[in-house]
Amino acid sequence: MDWQCTGLRWPEGSDGPALGWRKGARTRASVLVYGTEFGFRASGERRCSGARGNACPLGAVVPATSTGGRCPECGRLDRAHSVAADTIPDDPRTYRVYLAWFGPGLVKVGITGEERGAARLREQGAVVFSWLGRGPLMAARRAEEVLRAALGVPDRIPYARKREVRAGLPDPAERAGELAELYGKAAALEGAGWPEALERLPFAAVDHAGVFRLGVGEGRTMARPGPVRAVAGLVDGGAVAGRLVAAAGPDLHLDAGPQGLVIVDTRLMPGWTLAAAGAGAAGVSVPTVVVGGGAAQDGLF
Repeated sequence: MDWQCTGLRWPEGSDGPALGWRKGARTRASVLVYGTEFGFRASGERRCSGARGNACPLGAVVPATSTGGRCPECGRLDRAHSVAADTIPDDPRTYRVYLAWFGPGLVKVGITGEERGAARLREQGAVVFSWLGRGPLMAARRAEEVLRAALGVPDRIPYARKREVRAGLPDPAERAGELAELYGKAAALEGAGWPEALERLPFAAVDHAGVFRLGVGEGRTMARPGPVRAVAGLVDGGAVAGRLVAAAGPDLHLDAGPQGLVIVDTRLMPGWTLAAAGAGAAGVSVPTVVVGGGAAQDGLF
């Protein structure tokens, strides 16, 4: 049995991301370092990555373009145990409500377990965030609903949109200011359906642009000449190789030399058998799309 990639993680207290791996009941992580070479080659077929730490009993083949990497049955099992499914209303853990900013005009509300810290925000690619409150799960969920209804703040944003807006981030003061304005509107709702069990937390903008290596003054990784491309899916024998210059959410940003900046969505990696790209490997030989539009291409672009 080969090691299977389980996706990108942003451990609390870490200065960067790590790729998770699993072989049977064994797990490990590979810490990624900016500025170093990164590459792999896929082989065989992509198989379902299972659910809740268990292997798929069918070993089902899944589409190369699936960001879930699971067959329908394992996908249902995984969702049934997620916080979003609200299947455990008497969950005794403390949850936090947050406001997350991904780009101009792109803000969402969400909840995460307090013990996870800000890991969930980094996994989503939030450039800036602030805590809003803390308390029981159902109180946190109620606050989320209040903000959606009263302020029109969504609890989900399509990931492709998050990726697009990273190309032109404003300065830190402007992005924190936009989030502070929304926080003020949310705070003004207290007494208008705001759950009493939820403790209000003060505004404190946490900026991840430095951790991600994105944005004005942090490397301008999205400002290279030419179009930015994203891997659309892996293929048998296809390789991805380049220098890691940034990462945000599940995305790795690679400088692929003459091919420019290539974004690898690590949600496309679970289920594949992956090996080192090989000595001297460079560039990308899997289908890609232009960020913000364009069609997939076969092989090198």
